Amino acid sequence: MGYETAMKIGSFGKGGAFFFLLGSVVEGVGFRLPNQDPEGIARGNAFVATADNPSALYYNPAGITQLEGHHVSFGSYFITTGVDFTAPDGRRASTDPAVQAVPQIYYVYSPESSPWSFGMGLYAPFGLGIDWGSDTPFATKAEEALLLYATFNTVAAYEVNDSLSLAAGLTFNYSEVELQQALVPGGGGQFRYEGDDILVGFNLGLLYRPHEKWSIGLSYRSETEANYKGESRVLGTPLPEDFQATNASLRFPDNIDFGISYRPTPDWNIEVNVDWTNWDRVNTSTFVGTPFGDVDLPFEYESGFMYELGVTRQLGKGYWVSVGYIYSENSVPNETLSPTNPDSDLHLGSIGFGHRGDEWGWALAYHFAYNGGRTVTGNTPSPAGETANGRFETFNQAINASCHFKF
Repeated sequence: MGYETAMKIGSFGKGGAFFFLLGSVVEGVGFRLPNQDPEGIARGNAFVATADNPSALYYNPAGITQLEGHHVSFGSYFITTGVDFTAPDGRRASTDPAVQAVPQIYYVYSPESSPWSFGMGLYAPFGLGIDWGSDTPFATKAEEALLLYATFNTVAAYEVNDSLSLAAGLTFNYSEVELQQALVPGGGGQFRYEGDDILVGFNLGLLYRPHEKWSIGLSYRSETEANYKGESRVLGTPLPEDFQATNASLRFPDNIDFGISYRPTPDWNIEVNVDWTNWDRVNTSTFVGTPFGDVDLPFEYESGFMYELGVTRQLGKGYWVSVGYIYSENSVPNETLSPTNPDSDLHLGSIGFGHRGDEWGWALAYHFAYNGGRTVTGNTPSPAGETANGRFETFNQAINASCHFKF
């Protein structure tokens, strides 16, 4: 491929060659990663009105007032992304099923005889990655993407009375992105971008217990915006391969989670949550200073809900078992769908078990995500003429494990 051909592909107008480069890199809830603790995951993340372990820092920070003394939790979330694609002409492609690990650390301190509680957490509310390789029908739309979004969350919570707790926290976030796509079908050059940024946001929580059998939870996480400072280059062409300073923008949406928990007896906990994400915030991103000039990237995501149900049964002597279910609405229209974000209406099932002792405990959870297949039509083509039209089938699996210490 000559220099003139590469420049023609790269300058196909704003939104041209890189129209779909920056997409979601997770399995169907936009690019959110709402799975932050095995006790929560086992319940289908229906945990906002329960929030009675250190991961409440994420699920509902007001819940940390239920903990006394010092609490530390260490965990990790292991996921494999399985997406299969079939084009209208029968060509197929699949993602690399490599396991990815995401750590989670929480610390909570509630001073004795004080209405205040304090906490710190380190977790990843957005991210993961996807790799299709180069032998696909849509390589000029996307080959691989990696998004890291790590959060350090500080929280203060106040128990107003025996029934009501409130909380507020700051989030200090580091985000890094790596992206690659082909310039022509079948190879012959790739555009690659790497960038990072630091963002600041906040989260809020409310926990209300009007009766010993009922509790109501509400949490809010603010929007943040990354203005990535990075470098881009073109590989495998006569174009210069030196990195070129390139900036890019991306909004991470705010979300609200509301839940009601019912405990008919001390041995049972049934919770229902509604989780809304403001994906309408994710409209257009811009790459500034690429080898092909400035490029606008329209996403046009649509806000949507996750509906979550969880049931926990206490088995005695500190042991418990939980099951959960989530229905997650699709947030990505056909026109702007990227192979790095084959979002769809998803069904997620989960199960988990664990033990809570006087000084320490553990938890283990498994969940899967299944979409039953999504057929994409009317997808906007790349300048090379490739689209993501076809059928995407998703089946992802994940395990989360943690240990919890009290002192």
